[in-house]
Amino acid sequence: MKNPPVMDATTRRWRAALFLFMLATGVSMASWVARTPAVRDALDVTTGSMGLVLFGLSVGSMAGVLASGGLVRRRGGRQVIAAGAGLLVAGLLVIAGGAALEASAGVFCGLALFGAGMGLAEVAFNIEGAAVERALGRPVLPVLHGCFSLGTVVGALLGMGLTAVRFPVGWHLAAVAVAVAAAGVWSVRAVPAGTGQEEPGPEGAARSDGSDDAAGSEGGGERHPDGIRGQLAVWRDRRLVLIGLIVLAMAFAEGSANDWLPLLMVDGHGTSATAGSLTFMLFAVAMTTGRFTGGPLLVRYGPAAVVRASALVAAAGVALVVFSDNALLAGAAVVLWGLGASLGFPVTISAAGEGVRNASARVAAVSTAGYAAFLVGPPSLGFLADHVGLRNAMVVVLVLLGGAALITRALRTPPSGVGEEPPGAPAPGARQSDLV
Repeated sequence: MKNPPVMDATTRRWRAALFLFMLATGVSMASWVARTPAVRDALDVTTGSMGLVLFGLSVGSMAGVLASGGLVRRRGGRQVIAAGAGLLVAGLLVIAGGAALEASAGVFCGLALFGAGMGLAEVAFNIEGAAVERALGRPVLPVLHGCFSLGTVVGALLGMGLTAVRFPVGWHLAAVAVAVAAAGVWSVRAVPAGTGQEEPGPEGAARSDGSDDAAGSEGGGERHPDGIRGQLAVWRDRRLVLIGLIVLAMAFAEGSANDWLPLLMVDGHGTSATAGSLTFMLFAVAMTTGRFTGGPLLVRYGPAAVVRASALVAAAGVALVVFSDNALLAGAAVVLWGLGASLGFPVTISAAGEGVRNASARVAAVSTAGYAAFLVGPPSLGFLADHVGLRNAMVVVLVLLGGAALITRALRTPPSGVGEEPPGAPAPGARQSDLV
């Protein structure tokens, strides 16, 4: 077995930059979530009106996610991360100003900017992280997503502490914006230019491998036009469709806990609001632990076996939360839910770009599918819960996890010679045509 390439200083800075800014985005997201009640009080609006304000985050996030893949192909990941960082900082400052001025429209606009920045940056992060994995020959994406999870834990604890001492929410979010800006400046400078960028072919088609048409046909490569057609072309691959279904299920499981877990414990198991919040914190810690400790498991057993086991562990946790009438047992079961859901998203994204030429387009496509499921899917459970109750609605999550466990063979490395990358580690900072 060939030893993985030795990491040089440039690649080390590249990886550290991704870790740092992913941590910063997690802190910023959790800081906002933790101060949502304070913002609602500052705006003096009803819960229903606050729901309309929060809709700005969903609109911005989906716009950013949908635009990110195409922008990376045209401009490269570094420029898209820089744009996302700028929108994140601007969004936090506008939210802080809107809360201070008691302006609901200002907070809505700030959330839209913040969500757009998150969507742009996170898809680009996945493309960058997959490129670092190919350069190093070992898992990177699980720890990258673990940094985000760790950031949410840090941000939540910070938010709880500042709430307890009645620190002004505007100053809190402004301070977080300054910290994110500092992390963003350093990170963008450390990320090499051109990752994920595709060169246009002779007829305007984008090529991710830099080869001519004949080479592309012989080697299994394909032409990917710009725009929507380019984003849809990669879905002709049956393996990628199965990977997309897996990431949809795993992202849905993670997003459902983020959106509903505290309320699920309060309404479904009769716990206090404080206990519901602590249960969510337990889930976040389990997610973080799974992502930081999953690398050796992936190296030893491979992504297919690890994701299959993860889906089954998460399903066991969801089943206990849904079907157990013991609140203590249900609360403890979220550890299984969190550990099981932790590796699904990053590992499937890594598998999408493994051993193929058009890796950036495939990673962007799977990332978009995952984030769409994460953002759009879980809120739909609320409509179902109106008819069957929130606990019973979570059976949908259970079914999706079971289905994902049945198709994890798609995560195995493609057979030799099918769109395979040439041997040798790529140079850090190379364009995607050099990397894949």
